[in-house]
Amino acid sequence: MEHFFQCPYCWEEISMLLDTSVYHQTYIEDCEVCCNPIEVSPSFENNELVSFTAQSIEQ
Repeated sequence: MEHFFQCPYCWEEISMLLDTSVYHQTYIEDCEVCCNPIEVSPSFENNELVSFTAQSIEQ
């Protein structure tokens, strides 16, 4: 599923494809605009997105 959200670095709206087959995930993906790493944590229930966080990674 495609999910739109705001990048925690550049504040641009971006989208990511999320895998609904895994109940809870945490992974790193780069922003498609500014290329900074974002820690993404989606959770699903019955293939529906029930929570989503996207935060910057302190370097």
